[in-house]
Amino acid sequence: MPDYKHFPLADTAEGLTEAEILNWQVQPGDEVQVNQIVVEVETAKAAVELPIPWAGVVTELLVEPGQTVEVGTPILTIDVDPGGAPASGSTGNGTAPAEQAEPAPQPEEPAEEEMKPLVGYGSKAATTKRRPRKAAEPTAGSAPFTAKNAGNGALTAEQEVGGYVPLAKPPVRKLAKDLGVDLRTVTGSAEGGVITREDVQRAAAAEEAPAEAAAAATAPAADTAAREHRVPIKGVRKATANAMVQSAFTAPHVTEFLTVDVTPMMELREKLKQSPAFAGVKLTPLAFACKAMCLAAKRTPDVNATWDSEAGEIVYKDYVHLGVAAATPRGLVVPKIRDADRMSLAELAGAIGELTDTAREGKTPPADMLNGTITISNVGVFGVDTGTPIVNPGESAILAFGMIRDTPWVVDGELTVRKVLQLALSFDHRVVDGQQGSQFLADVGALLADPSVAFTF
Repeated sequence: MPDYKHFPLADTAEGLTEAEILNWQVQPGDEVQVNQIVVEVETAKAAVELPIPWAGVVTELLVEPGQTVEVGTPILTIDVDPGGAPASGSTGNGTAPAEQAEPAPQPEEPAEEEMKPLVGYGSKAATTKRRPRKAAEPTAGSAPFTAKNAGNGALTAEQEVGGYVPLAKPPVRKLAKDLGVDLRTVTGSAEGGVITREDVQRAAAAEEAPAEAAAAATAPAADTAAREHRVPIKGVRKATANAMVQSAFTAPHVTEFLTVDVTPMMELREKLKQSPAFAGVKLTPLAFACKAMCLAAKRTPDVNATWDSEAGEIVYKDYVHLGVAAATPRGLVVPKIRDADRMSLAELAGAIGELTDTAREGKTPPADMLNGTITISNVGVFGVDTGTPIVNPGESAILAFGMIRDTPWVVDGELTVRKVLQLALSFDHRVVDGQQGSQFLADVGALLADPSVAFTF
């Protein structure tokens, strides 16, 4: 007999509750092996490929691409024993007689231990209940349906609603139907509350005037709506929005700015690009900024700390997991360079290149976007001088790195053209005081203005 199992959507070790199905790697009838990739999903962090923990034959895909489902929801059915013995009572050619045919076995719900090949398995019980309908209240011009009413030829049982029907003769009912008038809303003017033709015509005229006014009022809105399109808020965009709102309204933000002449840094960059140690490495100004942040954080550890409200503590980190904000087709993501403070400039440059390429492809592992300690956002690549970035939740500071421009600058009393950029540091004022934020920003600026200053750190 076939042995069916449901493959549920897993929590990919990042504590998420839902994901969107991007595309299936298999189709019904395909044979799969243990740990074969069967589906790609988009979580709030990135696109993730999920392997299946069983071998067998895919029998049904339970979710269409584009749908968002909760963790633990079955998304695929697989027959893990496709070569099982046929059911008893089959004929010699393997086909059961029609009169003895049994219904196909339904997929059994897997035991709880079978639903845990990955983290977070377990479907939720349905809790949706239909709201009970309320009985219709009697309205003016209506009366209880009785045999006496039915006997006068004016009413029929099919017209009864909630035990009450309007009093009107068949020709009047037909007129009301033609004019789109609900007789239950009409007050009868004839004796006994019977509705007449005139009552129906007055009701139709009263309804027509507001309808025409409403149509005229909604015409411009309809024209505008035809030139709009809507995109569901989900995945990376939804996660980013929630995180930014949480941070903006939880941590008191302060932003400071600094303009820096980075001509010496740019000159050093050109020299290092010719060095064998940087062969095959894309050495960008951002790499210098990341190195400067790691050095400066050692002198001002407050910017690399975390405010723990639940424990009532400030947690100082003796390592730097540097977040690098990256714009992707799915939205903003902030993957981390682990232990960036232990890396050389060449290693940092290589890590930045790999990180941004992977992020733009949507292939960043979810674990690589957790537990950052401080972040840098390179707004300069968009031709922007600076901004006021929002601190990522769980961190205390973020640096915006602006565009490097040729700018008139005074050097030794003489006006000349230099390579100049603007830095903006936003920090959580619960953890970082103005003195500490200013010291960190000044240190980063000094390291970029003259890289030889690094020898004094």
